[in-house]
Amino acid sequence: MATVLLVEDDHVVRGAMLRSLADRGHAVHAVGTALDALRRVASETPDLVVLDLGLPDLDGSDALRMLRGITDVPIIIATARDDEQTVVKLLRAGADDYMVKPFTGAHLDARITTVLRRVGRASRTAQPAVHEVGELRVDVGERSATLADQQLALTRKEFDLLAYLAARPGRVVSRRELLEEVWRQPSVGEDQTIDVHLYWLRRKLGESAAKPRYLRTVRGVGFRLVAPD
Repeated sequence: MATVLLVEDDHVVRGAMLRSLADRGHAVHAVGTALDALRRVASETPDLVVLDLGLPDLDGSDALRMLRGITDVPIIIATARDDEQTVVKLLRAGADDYMVKPFTGAHLDARITTVLRRVGRASRTAQPAVHEVGELRVDVGERSATLADQQLALTRKEFDLLAYLAARPGRVVSRRELLEEVWRQPSVGEDQTIDVHLYWLRRKLGESAAKPRYLRTVRGVGFRLVAPD
């Protein structure tokens, strides 16, 4: 059984999908807007999200991008759009699978099972890493970070950012790479998102852009994490 967040604005379709998944043993929560989906994911972290594209408050492709900014849970797109360009764009933007309406409850259940099996297999085979840079210790498996044995209170995305840089100590990482690998956004032009997270991460590391210790900016190129001199 999985906990599924169903994001669908059509109440008839939403009700039918909810009943079908519940009958197959899933715990299903349903919302009708992108904003409600973002709130639900941020507060509850479901096992999987089924996301419609035609939402009343935000296009589903934008909702996908925003969801990928706060969570790594699997996302299956469910929509009537079936052109190849849209499919490729959404898969590259972070969708784990794509279903074209109409489809049966059995088909959706099979896709959910397959995606969760694939994600579970990847998590079992991946070896949780611990990265140490100076007095900074990042435990990926435990999703915890300490500095001089003091626990750092990091948000989900702050930890993801720090862990990505800590796994590549001394290497310059570009903004584009951070967007694609940490935020899972292929587009450019989201510099403010990175800058805000770096600002707060620096504060929690006890430094600033003007007086860096661990996080160094390489002007015009990107950032790198190094041990203090």
